[in-house]
Amino acid sequence: EVQLVESGGGLVQPGGSLKLSCTGSGFNFDDYAIGWFRQVPGKEREGLSCVGNSDRSTYYTDAAKGRFTISTDSAKNTVYLQMNSLKLDDTAIYYCAGIRAVRTHCYAVLKMPYYWGQGTQVTVSS
Repeated sequence: EVQLVESGGGLVQPGGSLKLSCTGSGFNFDDYAIGWFRQVPGKEREGLSCVGNSDRSTYYTDAAKGRFTISTDSAKNTVYLQMNSLKLDDTAIYYCAGIRAVRTHCYAVLKMPYYWGQGTQVTVSS
């Protein structure tokens, strides 16, 4: 069974940083692309970034460029999202998602996410 588990969310002040983790199990991690998304209640889900564990591709949407960095540790089956200079409107539930993407750019997971984690809450507040 494919499982993705997010962790690392919490309460942070504006300008602060958080590092989210997405740990996978039940599948060959190196064959998958993993993406990060966020959603505020009542609003559409927003894609942020992705990494292709097969081709090492990365991609950032405008919402993530310049402040967020995605990375992967295949030995730990974990993808990270380092978030810096957090703003009030970064408050959301953050999800990771996966799709099998061998020799395919990771952008595929932002378009067709298949497996989802349960989400982790990030609250930016003073």
